Amino acid sequence: MALRTGPLRTGLLGYGMAGRVFHAPLITATPGLALSAVVTRAHRDEVRAAHPSAAVVDHVEELFGLELDLLVVASPNRTHVPLALAAIEAGIPVVVDKPLAATSADARRVLKAAEYRGVPLTVFQNRRWDSDFLTVRSLLADGALGRVTRFESRFERWVPEVPDGWRERPEPDEAGGVWYDLGAHLVDQALQLFGPVRTVYAELDERRPGALVDDDAFVALTHVDGVRSHLWASATAAHRGPRLRVLGSRAAYVSEGVDGQEGALAAGLPFEGLSTPGALGVGGDVVPVPGVPGAYSAFYRLLVAALTTGGPMPVDPESAVPVLEVIEAASQSARTGQVVAV
Repeated sequence: MALRTGPLRTGLLGYGMAGRVFHAPLITATPGLALSAVVTRAHRDEVRAAHPSAAVVDHVEELFGLELDLLVVASPNRTHVPLALAAIEAGIPVVVDKPLAATSADARRVLKAAEYRGVPLTVFQNRRWDSDFLTVRSLLADGALGRVTRFESRFERWVPEVPDGWRERPEPDEAGGVWYDLGAHLVDQALQLFGPVRTVYAELDERRPGALVDDDAFVALTHVDGVRSHLWASATAAHRGPRLRVLGSRAAYVSEGVDGQEGALAAGLPFEGLSTPGALGVGGDVVPVPGVPGAYSAFYRLLVAALTTGGPMPVDPESAVPVLEVIEAASQSARTGQVVAV
């Protein structure tokens, strides 16, 4: 692969929530990147207002006709695999929003194509740069928690009515529901902190009237090293539990709030350096932990370095496969009511 020289001309496929809230602002804020073109029909005026220097095109084929150095796939899940394969075939480095694919088999197919063509590929797992996640990783490195026995992680929301959108459709290739949407983050974080998983037990439910896909999920992972991760994802939580709770032989860490970077990006506010506070200790004897600053922008900074100086990709695309294997095992467990080996 020939190294690129900046600024890297970047094409964005999709301007829904992922493209509008995350990718476009992060791309424009990253030195060495230029948002050159966006594929969207529904949000043409929004793109022109927010990013007047970017071309707006209706079809993916038009984007491939431009001279671009990087493509970012931020379109619905069902399009991730065909668009990633098209970018790879064109020889253009590609970022794919999570999940890389609807199945681990399709993820492997994309990885194999990228390797065969020698095209850089990475997956946007931005919550590896959440403040609370970075804080837990720091506490683990310092030994402040001792030997961890349980990791609890939640993304819970209150959305009592089923919205209209592709995430609510039941077709398998849509990869809809809260488990694919939020579970892709929850599982990725658990694997990054505590390594491979041995078994999975899951409860995936459709709670809201008219729901066709899961909107409430509880999943228990047993890691190879014995740590148990308990993961919750819900659109029906009238009261949210702690975002993170980590129990160790020396102390526990609890973080109540959700990382503020997404909200700041959505509101067009400064998002760099925001931190999520937590507490560390035993019982009532705790000390406040201010939190490591969150750093979503690190993803694209590391990507620029990878494409221009040959550094590592910000997210190893191989790591997408075990995440999808756990997601699939959870779906199997929920169908059968059995613990599933991974």
